[in-house]
Amino acid sequence: MIEADHAAAAAEAAARASYGKLLAWLAWKWRDVCAAEDALSEAFAAALVHWPRQGVPLAPEAWLLTVAKRHLLMAARRRRLEQDPAVSIILPELIAPPAEDLVIPDVRLRLLFVCAHPAIDPSIHAALMLQLVLGLDAPQIASAFLVSPAALAKRLTRAKGKIRDAAIAFAEPEKRELPERVTSVLEAIYGAYSIGEAAVSETRRSDVADEAVFLAGLASDCLPGSAEAHGLCALLLYRESRRFAQRDGQHTFIPLDEQNPKHWRQPMMGDAEAHLGAAVKLGHPGPYQIEAAIQAAHMHGIVQGSTPWREIVGLYERLLQFGPTIGARIGHAIAVAYAGADPSAGLALLDAIDFSRVATHQPWWASRARLLAIAGRKEESAAAYDRAMGLTGDTAIRNWLNHCAERL
Repeated sequence: MIEADHAAAAAEAAARASYGKLLAWLAWKWRDVCAAEDALSEAFAAALVHWPRQGVPLAPEAWLLTVAKRHLLMAARRRRLEQDPAVSIILPELIAPPAEDLVIPDVRLRLLFVCAHPAIDPSIHAALMLQLVLGLDAPQIASAFLVSPAALAKRLTRAKGKIRDAAIAFAEPEKRELPERVTSVLEAIYGAYSIGEAAVSETRRSDVADEAVFLAGLASDCLPGSAEAHGLCALLLYRESRRFAQRDGQHTFIPLDEQNPKHWRQPMMGDAEAHLGAAVKLGHPGPYQIEAAIQAAHMHGIVQGSTPWREIVGLYERLLQFGPTIGARIGHAIAVAYAGADPSAGLALLDAIDFSRVATHQPWWASRARLLAIAGRKEESAAAYDRAMGLTGDTAIRNWLNHCAERL
């Protein structure tokens, strides 16, 4: 039992650390994302059988890659292909530099752009990328896009079926094709970071969030003329710079307006400002740039001791013109309440959101509880805080919500 538990833990750790990289490498070399996904699943299943008996290998990632490649080879031979595509992947090392002059140097970012193929339904691009490249499951992805896991799983299955049935070319897009695909790629990166932020496990949170920040930086490097690529990079860097200021010694969440700026990572903030400045100079405003500007306004306001709420309201109004997302509408409601010192105005904006879309959305309940408390409606606020606590699995956030409720 101990050996089996140890093997299962090792397989889980390997999946968490390497699934996206292994899948991206296999899919890119094999030019068949569905076959690569199946082969990697077989490799992990084999690990759960062999590792308890033979011991966990010193290089689990290499072991998994070897088994997955063997599975692909066997499948290819069964199909009796005249030209076996596996020949091209037998010799190179796992992280060998590409011999060709590639438009996108990183295999994961390259696969993101491949998944944004125009023949695939654009509405599923981001979710497909999150599953195939970063190895996230349907429930995690569904939570980021506020859809049901079952509905998302069906859409993902249909999308992968179309890739297979239509024989969509699994090749790197040309440089001229990148701008038309970048919106979906940035959406996926942002979704990955949001999922990482919401992860209960700090290890899982770091893995996914760090990967998203890294990919955002790569995207802005590959597309220096994309204002939104710079905007997303700025947004994630601003948020990431506050990571270590968001928890106290008692493992309680600390909201932005109560954080100590001394605990923010200044070099990262400087990088965020540089990317936001680069985006502004390009003269093509977009939602990620505006969200980054909202972050900057909040953070500079805290440092200066006065949050510019009216300016933040204006930024949210501009953001809503690009798309009335749930997050933007909640942020706008809070800003309106604070800018006019009138919680009822903010509550009216929150209540105007279709309840079916926020009934299980923890940030909506927490925001409503906060404004109800300011309005002196303590019983309603306490009930909203209870509802918000029941909708989060993050102990730190639950502790903070409980503290807010106790202060009533």
